[in-house]
Parts: sequence; structure tokens; C-alpha cells
Amino acid sequence: MLDLVKIAGLLDQRRPGHGLPRALYTDEDVFEFDMAAIFGRSWILVGFEIELAKPGAWMAARIGPWPILVTRDRHGEIKAFHNVCRHRGAQVCPPGKGTAARLVCPYHRWSYELSGELAHAARMPGNFSRSDHGLAPVHVANVAGALYVCMAETPPDIGAFRRALEPLLAPHRLGEAKLAFESVLVEKANWKLAMENARECYHCPTAHPELSGSFPVGVSAHFDFGEDRRQEVFAVRMAGLGLPIGPVEGDWWQAVRFTLNEGFRSMTVDGAPAVAKPMCPVGDGNIGSLRWASEPHAFVHAAADHLFMFSALPVGPRETMIVGKWLVHRDAVEGVDYSLETLTELWTLTNLQDRDLVENNQAGVESPAFRPGPYSPEAEALTLKFTDWYCRAAQSFLDARAAPTAERRHGVG
Repeated sequence: MLDLVKIAGLLDQRRPGHGLPRALYTDEDVFEFDMAAIFGRSWILVGFEIELAKPGAWMAARIGPWPILVTRDRHGEIKAFHNVCRHRGAQVCPPGKGTAARLVCPYHRWSYELSGELAHAARMPGNFSRSDHGLAPVHVANVAGALYVCMAETPPDIGAFRRALEPLLAPHRLGEAKLAFESVLVEKANWKLAMENARECYHCPTAHPELSGSFPVGVSAHFDFGEDRRQEVFAVRMAGLGLPIGPVEGDWWQAVRFTLNEGFRSMTVDGAPAVAKPMCPVGDGNIGSLRWASEPHAFVHAAADHLFMFSALPVGPRETMIVGKWLVHRDAVEGVDYSLETLTELWTLTNLQDRDLVENNQAGVESPAFRPGPYSPEAEALTLKFTDWYCRAAQSFLDARAAPTAERRHGVG
């Protein structure tokens, strides 16, 4: 049972503009709270529509301890479910991807349609109703080819996010892409430390020399270049190409197209495109990077030649799974139009460097001497935005749990 009084006390300790109290990065009860209050009520980016290219395709993943399943049914519709058999709770599909005419539980061979209905259950009594035992649904939303799921009974509104992102993302033609590579990296640290790190580049000049080549590490918030006029010149050029750049943002998301450093046309180590066949052929491939981010766990960079997705999913209070996905044009041929080494080198190096930073951060936070310090308003604006959002979302969950108790106490309902 969640100790909501303890969580409320920890949130009350947090000073404005500062990091979180130690227990919010270390405590087992907080991990269970984060799953219920944050990951159980947010839109989670699980991948892309092109990973389910044909009817019969399925994709299974875990969000914390919860197995979920996304399918394309025989009619071509995208569906999502809890990956839990309605018989005795076994996981129906193993983590990964596949295709099947039906989904068959490996335990007792109950089988399900790709649209979730129970198709067959052997040796059940005559009064057994298959219609009452379909897979439990999960909300799913397709945003210009990016797939988000939400396990809440009533998910947050995704309409404003979709309307803002689709014009920015549409030129990248995600429907004509393919998954070139996927990586999984485990960090021995709390997911919030992983995300605080992922939301700033204060550390980039020294910690990420490769990323700093292409990425404008001195910018703040929505890629405010200060007195540097490069983004203004870039905006004029993008307008001439018909490419919107933003920035756009909501409570739990933000997006902007920004210019890369001088001489860089893609987010690669040397700045050259990693893929000869571009996803977005507009402007001779020199269109900067479209970055969008969504709380609580993801960011994406889409250059002309490829797209990279980063996702940080909690495993335990001190363990986080970092998932990376690289998309390229579906007609690009490995070994001809691109090499996996060149395509993945930059973000693989960056993720490994961040793993060391975040694990070191966790080691320090474990000390009883740890006291949350202030964020830099200029260099850590998006980290502050993330932490403020986390506190609001946590408080919203506490308020929702408290409301029925107050109603009962006052004889309402």
C-alpha cells in the first residue's frame, strides 16, 4: 500500500528551483508511487508505427514492472493491451517483436485475436464466456507515426500535442521509414536522475566532446541562442523551405527545430549525413534537428537523414533501462546507404558517457550529506521544467487520492 503521507512530506521539503529530496531518488516506496502516479497516468512513447508494418505484427515491452503489448490487427488498426493472459496472468508475448495470426499464451494455450478478443480457451465449462475474457485494453495514440500508450482509465489530453507536433514532424515521413537499430542500456540509478541529466547540456562541453561537435551546447530552454543570431538566420531559411520550426510546448511536452553547429548537417560525430537516402529531402538535407520531448521519459532528434529516440524507463528505485531506437528511410540499404557503426556511434557514445555520469550522481545522492542544490536557470531550464512537472503530477495524484476520503468524511457520495 502506498504511503501517501510520506510522499506528501517529501514533496513539501522540495525548495523551489532546487532538486528533489534524497528519498525521492532512493526509496522503494517512492518507486512504487512513481509507477502509479507518474508512469501509470502519462503518455509513454513506446516506438513507431512502422515497427508494426503489416497486419499481424506485435510489439511487446515493459513499462517498469508492467508488460504491455501493441498490435496491428487484421484490419490494420493499431491496438494496445496489458500483456497479461486473462486465465492465470501469464505474459502472452515475450519482450520483442513478431508476427502472428493470433496471440497464444505459452502457458495453457489460450489464444487471442490481434484486436484483443479471446479466440480459444480449451477445456473450459459450457457457461464460460469468451467475450468476458479478452485482453485488457490500454489507450494508444498515433502522433504522426510515433506511438504513445497510456494505462490510465482517463488519459491526459493528447490533442494539443498532436496538433502542434504533426506539422513539424510530417516532413520527416515516418510512414516511409524503418527501424535500423535498437539498443538497451541499464543504468544503476534512479530514473529521475537519468531524466534530469537528459534534459540539460550544462555537462556537455566536457562530458560529451562528440555530441558537442554538432549540438549547440550553450543554448538554454527552447534553444535560445542569446546574442548569437544563428537560429534567427536558420528560421528565415526554414520558412523559405516551408518547414515550421516552433517552438511549441505544453505542460508535459515541447518541440522545436534548431540549427546545428556550423558545418554540421546531421547529428553524427563528423557532421556528415549517416544515411545517403534521406528521410526528409527538403533543403538538400541541411535542416538542423527537430527535437521533441515528452514527460516523464523521452526525447527524440530527427535530422534529415535519420531519427534517434531516447527513452528512460524505471526498473527499480536504483535501476533505469535506457532504450535507443534509430530510424532511417525504408529504402536505405545497410552497407550501401549507411553503416550501423556510423549511424549509431554518436548516441551510443553519449549514452555510455551519461550512464557513467548518472551512476556517479546516484552514488553521491546516497550519502546522508546530500542536500539538493539549485538548478542553473540558464543552463538547466528544461531540467527545472521536468522536476517542476514531476512535483505537479505527483501532487495531482495525491489530491485525487485525498478527494474521495474527504467526500466520505463529509458524507458526500
